[in-house]
Amino acid sequence: MAHHQVVIVGGGTAGLTVASSLKVKNPAIDIAIIDPAEKHYYQPLWTLIGAGVFPKEESERNEADYIPAGTTWIKEFVESFDPDQNAILTKAGNKITYDVLIVAAGIQIDWDKIPGLKESIGKPGTGVCSNYSYETVESTWENIQALKEGDTAIFTHPSTPVKCGGAPIKINFLTADYLRKNGKLNKVKLKFIKGGGGIFAVKKYIGPLTKVSDDYGIERVWKTDLIAIDASKKEATFKHLETGEETVEHYDMIHVTPPMSAPDFIKNSPLAADSGWVSVDKASTQHTKYPNVFSLGDCSNLPTSKTGAAIRKQAPVTVANVLAFLNNNKPEKEYDGYTSCPLVTGYGGLIMAEFDYDKQPMESFPFDQAVPRYSMYALKAYGLPRMYWHGMLKGRDF
Repeated sequence: MAHHQVVIVGGGTAGLTVASSLKVKNPAIDIAIIDPAEKHYYQPLWTLIGAGVFPKEESERNEADYIPAGTTWIKEFVESFDPDQNAILTKAGNKITYDVLIVAAGIQIDWDKIPGLKESIGKPGTGVCSNYSYETVESTWENIQALKEGDTAIFTHPSTPVKCGGAPIKINFLTADYLRKNGKLNKVKLKFIKGGGGIFAVKKYIGPLTKVSDDYGIERVWKTDLIAIDASKKEATFKHLETGEETVEHYDMIHVTPPMSAPDFIKNSPLAADSGWVSVDKASTQHTKYPNVFSLGDCSNLPTSKTGAAIRKQAPVTVANVLAFLNNNKPEKEYDGYTSCPLVTGYGGLIMAEFDYDKQPMESFPFDQAVPRYSMYALKAYGLPRMYWHGMLKGRDF
């Protein structure tokens, strides 16, 4: 049995950012990161990769290069939590105990929840693609380029929480812009089908996003989930979430944002809220029952968008409060729900949505960010990745 002062479950954006920042603030702190992944991905770039802007390799790095020096890396899967005994059991049967636990295990993509999806996603000739995995992201670009006169392209957004809630419509906009640049926009039918009730949750950005959609001629359908795919017929079955009515849509290309949920080992643990996500105080990121447990990022039930930008503001709060707890002080730093959704509206255009828990804008720049701008597109495409790799994951970018 191994014991560590701080154990972090998850070596993704949240886990590495918190680990690095803790080490910067207290190099002597004993930290273990539990994560079996050999590769780390900058997933916000996958939208642009799916639209042909970058090769997918641009988003990939070796995990080992970002594990902070002096940190123990345990390359195992977590099987279960026993917070009453301050213990974790791994799938390999190892028990690890801790003084403080930080759960940053990300989100689970439930590919198998839609019959026909797992078998067809990214396969040539199926028309089924998704930016939501490194293995399939390039298939999106292949399908966009193959669209021809008379085709129908469908873009889905499930009713479950998803990472980067703006991503499903961003790839729709980029596809539309590609078609416009190639004289095919009015010859291809574009449909955006979403489980939610509208285009965006923050009032300021609804009008501008609606105008972008109208300018591209995108048909929008709300409160409707994808429930099955028949790739042999190129047919997708949808269900209206209020009436229960099912409809079958023909597609030539369908970009699927799959349903997502908390990882199963969290859902089935004492740490989970009824929703399945780790139950934390929304201001302190401290667990609602176990004071030596903290959680942030996609696996927590913090009521905000599941984005890297949110993690960037959650991490300093978690770090400060963990250090306070270890020093027998009350955690006092608070997270206000800040998140950002860089909404790409086309090649060279972006609406930079920034807002808090109350869905009130919290914009960083001295101009109206609801207007699509090249400067904001350039920030997303070229600036933010550098800030991520060289700042945030190194514990510097706060």
